[in-house]
Amino acid sequence: MATENNVLQTRDGFKSRWGFILACIGSAVGMGNIWRFPAMVSLYGGMTFLIPYIIFVILIGSSGVIGEFALGRSTGAGPVGAFGTCTKIRTGNKNIGETIGMLPILGSLALAIGYTCVMGWIFKYTFISFSGGLFAMGQDMKVIGGTFGATASAWGANLWIVIAIIASFAIMAMGISGGIEKANKVMMPVLFGLFLILGIYISTLPGASNGYKYIFKLNPAGLANPKVWIYAFGQAFFSLSVAGNGSVIYGSYLSKDEDIPTSAWNVALFDTIAALLAAFVIIPAMAVGGAELSSGGPGLMFIYLVKVFNGMAGGRIVGIIFFVCVLFAGVSSIINLYEAPVAYLQEKFGAKRVIATGTILAVGCVVALCIQAIVSQWMDVVSIYICPLGALLAGIMFFWIAGKDFVLKAVNEGSKKAIGSWFYPVGKYVYCACALIALIAGAILGGIG
Repeated sequence: MATENNVLQTRDGFKSRWGFILACIGSAVGMGNIWRFPAMVSLYGGMTFLIPYIIFVILIGSSGVIGEFALGRSTGAGPVGAFGTCTKIRTGNKNIGETIGMLPILGSLALAIGYTCVMGWIFKYTFISFSGGLFAMGQDMKVIGGTFGATASAWGANLWIVIAIIASFAIMAMGISGGIEKANKVMMPVLFGLFLILGIYISTLPGASNGYKYIFKLNPAGLANPKVWIYAFGQAFFSLSVAGNGSVIYGSYLSKDEDIPTSAWNVALFDTIAALLAAFVIIPAMAVGGAELSSGGPGLMFIYLVKVFNGMAGGRIVGIIFFVCVLFAGVSSIINLYEAPVAYLQEKFGAKRVIATGTILAVGCVVALCIQAIVSQWMDVVSIYICPLGALLAGIMFFWIAGKDFVLKAVNEGSKKAIGSWFYPVGKYVYCACALIALIAGAILGGIG
């Protein structure tokens, strides 16, 4: 068995600042941006939702994202090793932290397994968009709904789940710089470019202006609704991929010379741009089709939008571009989720990259095949409880357990200018309180992400 130090000495990592940023953007840009964010913007009234959402993105991006990146980089490890380092600083015992660090690892694996089912659906719909099967459904809701119902049923997407796992393995097995970094350097620019093209095209269609009017609509009375702020907070928290796992492990691959606060703010900025692009595509598209956008979830992407695309001019091409964007967003997210447990096998047991990746993805594939009938409930439990808990634990370990000196040294290393005095109290008190609120509110409301 290799020692932890031997593993860290040969550890792979990101080769460029933008490679790291794009990979982190890829981890954050996922289904939350594409099927949840546009629906929340529509349901809670355009700017009435966007104002609190952007406020929370700034808060979390300036505290939690920076904190998780810095925690990972300073310890050179994922959640288990990072948490162990924190408790060792405080108590001299790393075993307590390492045991607690298993919770974000398991949470990341559980969320990755649920995402694997969704990725199976996405691979299928991307394929049938190219083959013409998607457009051939026309606007018959029985056909469209029946196709998705069969896909999302027990054992309904077996082949496509296996394909999603193979695609993820092909990227992850090549390592951080050779696989994940290179893949995101291609996928993220293409995703943003295609979404921009799609948005421009939809803007030329009759009725699209009604969608834009709605996005920019502000209802001052709506800002007094606590639910608007709670859901905006939950969306920002989930969208930025702050859960004590993915951001920590990607941070651990970052060079000591890189400026973490700047990288974190870039991730928050481009994640928000991606979410806004999705809203500027989906809400005007629904307006073009005369549809009422009242809910998110899988039905939005795989049923309602299919009907809208099939009824608009150039709908077949629109469908292809849209599902390619969704595919890239999904792949970039799922490889981040699987990375934390893969890295754990490498760090703890000295496993080779290919063996560790194959082992974790094989487990993910088998479980994903078995939970297809309950994937919605599976994802609810993980997103409501495990992800906010992971974020809270990472915040406590970094800001409370490791202490101020460790935090400021970790954050400022590689920065040209030291972070302001505001950072530590905001991270320690405001951010950790927010993570606790996310956990409690999610349990009460049944999910806020």
